[in-house]
Amino acid sequence: MPLSQKIGFIGTGAITDAMVRGLLSDPAAVPHVVVSQRSAEISAKLAVDFPQVSVSIDNQAIVDACDTVVLAIRPQIAEEVVRPLKFRDGQAVVSVVAATSRSALLRWIGGDGKLSQAIPLPFVARRKGVTAIYPPDAGTAALFNVLGNAVECETKEEYDLLAAASALMATYFGIMHRTTEWLAQNGLPEEKGRAYLAPLFAGLSDTALLGGKDIAFIEMSHEFATKGGLNEQVFRDFEANGGSRATLGALDRVLARIRG
Repeated sequence: MPLSQKIGFIGTGAITDAMVRGLLSDPAAVPHVVVSQRSAEISAKLAVDFPQVSVSIDNQAIVDACDTVVLAIRPQIAEEVVRPLKFRDGQAVVSVVAATSRSALLRWIGGDGKLSQAIPLPFVARRKGVTAIYPPDAGTAALFNVLGNAVECETKEEYDLLAAASALMATYFGIMHRTTEWLAQNGLPEEKGRAYLAPLFAGLSDTALLGGKDIAFIEMSHEFATKGGLNEQVFRDFEANGGSRATLGALDRVLARIRG
């Protein structure tokens, strides 16, 4: 559903690039986007690719001109960029700044801004992303539903847990890479391994989505593990050799890091 709001982005890195491309893919979901010139290369490319994009060298001008402001800056410089800005009372602000507490963001924004936090992933560029947001907010949910699906978290604890779970992405691709390497070492050309594994894992993801809330993931695991079969053997080896323990331990540690 098209959004009537004008959206501004302060910070122009990979996530801003993905969000803008998702919002302005045909049919465009918003009439106008303003991006900061923080990354001259990315902002210039967006302006070339989309006539709805304008580039501003003045962050305050972005705040003044837009209904919703997305903060997409590195946490190391977030305070020095955000604190001098003057937001309107009730103005919608969406932070995608990583590893930065809500209390700190609210202090820097000041006034009576309406702050949402979100964890958009690169897939929003194709309107395929699932984005955790906190706190629940209809406007922010509408924005990210355009880009895929929004999951509204009722508590900061829920939001932190989903942030930790999203840290499994690199591991997912790492498993595919290690498997491709193993296939190549045993005589299968790498391009054939990739051509097989990518749709195999995509098909498994489709199965998980189609299962919805009715089928537990462990039940799906059992469905794909014939008793005495190869899938059952690999999962048993994975469990017996500490695979699940290592995964859960890594999630515990990343959650502790998120919570500071």
